[in-house]
Amino acid sequence: MTQVTLPEYSNIATTLKSDSLAVTPAEMHGLLAGMLCGGLDPDSSNWMPMLYDYTNDGQGWPHQSLGLAASALAQSSSELIDGQMDFELLLPDENESLLDRGDAVSDWVSAFIAGIGLVGVTAGKLSDDTKEVLADLAEIAQLGIDEDDDQEEQALLLEQVIEHVRVCAMTLHAELGIKPAKEDAKPTLH
Repeated sequence: MTQVTLPEYSNIATTLKSDSLAVTPAEMHGLLAGMLCGGLDPDSSNWMPMLYDYTNDGQGWPHQSLGLAASALAQSSSELIDGQMDFELLLPDENESLLDRGDAVSDWVSAFIAGIGLVGVTAGKLSDDTKEVLADLAEIAQLGIDEDDDQEEQALLLEQVIEHVRVCAMTLHAELGIKPAKEDAKPTLH
């Protein structure tokens, strides 16, 4: 399978903005990843109406932005099902301001939680561990960077939060997400 790679965060942001979409790359990616982790079949096209409803009042996306969303969905799906623990959040580069990165993490997590809800996951069907993971994510969505605190310490804490969010997403996908189809086992001749 060919590995899908996305353009840089800032280039995606420029495309979304030029297409008059009021969504950040972090929100777009978080929403799509949430839908995947909630059980969305990545091979179906039913993700598009959910994306349109959540981000653009039900209106379709222009071709270039939709292509970026489709690539983000394909890349996330591949990362989540390959078992290599290499799922990554789409966030601004580390050279961007700490406040911007912190806001993007919050936006990503909020959209991720919304994506899980959009595919119809309800709390009654979840294990206690999954409920705990979602509770952690809900708390993380409320976090922010304190400008008055030590910025180096805040940067380290943000990296720890990003890693925790990454693991939470993979944990949710392991319980709720679509698993890769197992190849038909060929009978062994003796």
